[in-house]
Amino acid sequence: MPEPDTRMDVGRWASASYRVRQPGAPSSPPERRKRSFFSKFCRCCKCCAGTRDDSDWGPAPGEVPGSRPAQPVIREGMLVVSGMDLMGQRSGATRRAHHTDEFEYDELIVRRGQPFDIRLQLRQPYDPELHRVCLELLIGPTPQVSKATHILVPVGAPLPGLGWAAEVRDSSNDSLSLRVSTAPTAVIGKYRFSVKTRSPAGEYQMPFDPRNEIYILFNPWCREDAVYLPHDDWLEEYVLNESGRIYYGTESQIGERTWNYGQFDRGILDACLYILDRRGMPHSGRGDPISVSRVVSAMVNSLDDNGVLVGNWTGDYSRGTNPSAWVGSVDILRQYHRTGYPVLYGQCWVFAGVVTSVLRCFGIATRTVTNYNSAHDTDVSLTMDIYFDENMKPLERLNADSVWNFHVWNDCWMTRPDLPSGYDGWQVVDATPQETSSGIFCCGPCSVEAIKNGLVYLKYDAPFIFAEVNSDKVYWQRQANGTYKIVYVEEKAIGHLISTKAVGSHERHDITDIYKHPEGSEAERQAVETAARHGTKAHIYKNKEWGEDVSLSVETSEAIMGQDVSVQVALNNRGSSSRSVSLSLHLAPMFYTGVTGSTFKQESRQVEIPPGGAQSVRMVVSYAEYQPHLVDQAALMLSISGKVAQTGQVLAKQHSFRLRTPELTLTVLGPAVVGKETQVQVVFKNPLPQTLTGAVFHMEGSGVSSPKATNIGTIGGHQTISFRQTFVPLRAGRRQLVASLDSPQLSQVHGVVTVDVAPAAGGQPAPTRSSPARGSPARGSPARGSPSRQPNPRNSPARHREPGRAG
Repeated sequence: MPEPDTRMDVGRWASASYRVRQPGAPSSPPERRKRSFFSKFCRCCKCCAGTRDDSDWGPAPGEVPGSRPAQPVIREGMLVVSGMDLMGQRSGATRRAHHTDEFEYDELIVRRGQPFDIRLQLRQPYDPELHRVCLELLIGPTPQVSKATHILVPVGAPLPGLGWAAEVRDSSNDSLSLRVSTAPTAVIGKYRFSVKTRSPAGEYQMPFDPRNEIYILFNPWCREDAVYLPHDDWLEEYVLNESGRIYYGTESQIGERTWNYGQFDRGILDACLYILDRRGMPHSGRGDPISVSRVVSAMVNSLDDNGVLVGNWTGDYSRGTNPSAWVGSVDILRQYHRTGYPVLYGQCWVFAGVVTSVLRCFGIATRTVTNYNSAHDTDVSLTMDIYFDENMKPLERLNADSVWNFHVWNDCWMTRPDLPSGYDGWQVVDATPQETSSGIFCCGPCSVEAIKNGLVYLKYDAPFIFAEVNSDKVYWQRQANGTYKIVYVEEKAIGHLISTKAVGSHERHDITDIYKHPEGSEAERQAVETAARHGTKAHIYKNKEWGEDVSLSVETSEAIMGQDVSVQVALNNRGSSSRSVSLSLHLAPMFYTGVTGSTFKQESRQVEIPPGGAQSVRMVVSYAEYQPHLVDQAALMLSISGKVAQTGQVLAKQHSFRLRTPELTLTVLGPAVVGKETQVQVVFKNPLPQTLTGAVFHMEGSGVSSPKATNIGTIGGHQTISFRQTFVPLRAGRRQLVASLDSPQLSQVHGVVTVDVAPAAGGQPAPTRSSPARGSPARGSPARGSPSRQPNPRNSPARHREPGRAG
């Protein structure tokens, strides 16, 4: 006997056996009327056929749902369906009404809970007195009526409590027009579709035809759907927008790049459904956005399940693609679907970009979110613990916790019936494999409202996410007897400038206020201490012995790749007496995940600070000093420690900064027309004195260009290059072309240009969306590369009111 598949366990797939019911509905299906013995051999006469209840269209005992001959037996007088028109044309009324007209598919794509029309071709006129018609939809390998994966919809007889219905709109000599309503809780995916009819001559079953398959998706426009979002501008941005901004860098030096989500590109919907199939997710659970988003968070990384992307933070990408070189999700998803093997390589912003593509494709409103100074808590203490020896030198063997310069995850919108009231709305989902959740590398969905208030006991993965945005950084010093004592707690070090793309523009939107109360406020401190009580070091806030009258801050001048860097440490004395401070400064390369390399520059200083006064210390680092030590993201970590002679106060701070990279300038040459080749000019200047080798140019854009990579070769020191690329637009409307340039010596070079694509001559203009490129440059105008556009890190230029939680 084969081993049971643990993936079908109810503990993991709580909704797998869920069956939609309304109050008062029968507890079991109506009993089938018993068929006569002779009906096994004779189905041609009314006496046998008439013994079946017209309300029971299910398969006969022993019949496999969906299996039927390609050439059915047809008897005279049967109501035969000779064909059907699903009216699934991209420019048709159905696709427009369901907001699926941008999908580059010819099949019918609809959203659940919203009606659509079809037309049946008949071989004889339809007579409602003599004829009965039933629509049949099946999904998954073993469809069952009890699991809502085998749907039977009698025309004119709505299914009690299930939300499916079909009614006659019009009939003529040889056709029957129907309006079909799907349940707002329907399983999402690709359905096989057919029709059964009954007449005095017997039952006719139309063969299943792949051309009649129907895709059903989540519907954020439907009030009864769990993903309903009641704001039109948010729907344009978080469901329909095919491109967006992803933020990176450090809180003092925010970088941004454009990402092509491409959720409507040809093949992407099938690739997204393939992700659920590869995980073995039961089809019966695919109507629940909580379960679907959790599976996606697990499957976008390759750990446990050979998912979409292999994470790589080593700096060696010789076997695949540098994560910084990707410009969108399309190439990644197509490659995974085509080969079945994980794609090499990804880091947090790539995982998050792909999750946004997948969930938007399914119809769940999703946005990509960046958290600066994002903590990685490894021991569930809900604090970031940093250990020093007696001389305040870091004890690296104990410092397992880390603070990432930035970390990127996703917010998705849904109700949470599995939680107490008040936790609907934005939910965190994180596909970057950091820690396991119930033994699997996945994270979320977790209510943002729960995170804000420190309610870390609510599922899923609230302790880990809370620590990312609102934990304290705790400095421990080893004492002479071997014990450790808290010498300083940095309360405002974690979770800064939580950012996402603003609705309807390319500005940065600061959403820190929905993740945490104002820093230092009573509500914020209460949330931190509430969360810490559920951690492994709940005692640390009981005896607060640390105090301070000298404070320390760090500022970095504009740090540009290839130039010298200046860092200034400022000391302020709030006391009434002079203070003498001994400082140690250590500079090391840093991966954006918080992992540092060996110190390559260090200085010691003695500083005298007058009462109520301030002093500063400056460290200058030349290009020749830092260049040999640079790693991915070109970030450096300055660690500062010190001691006040008069009071024994310990000073400690870690400050990270990155070196700004140059930009690509893209200019469209001439008008862009659907189906006609168009050129774009690319200009780039190497900021380094050294030669770039093995440079590769990547470019893609939804509706504009399929993903393509071009080898550029070598680029001399401080050399400016200019070259042209061609593309053939696929869809009319305002689009974005996204590009990157990558070499072993320099990465994080990006650019974007907006392209207004005209319809082909004689063709109808394709529907356009205003949101994807709202506020973008006019057609063909140069677009400055993303990294160079640096919004004010302390001001969100586009503050948007968060809507009330979904209800």
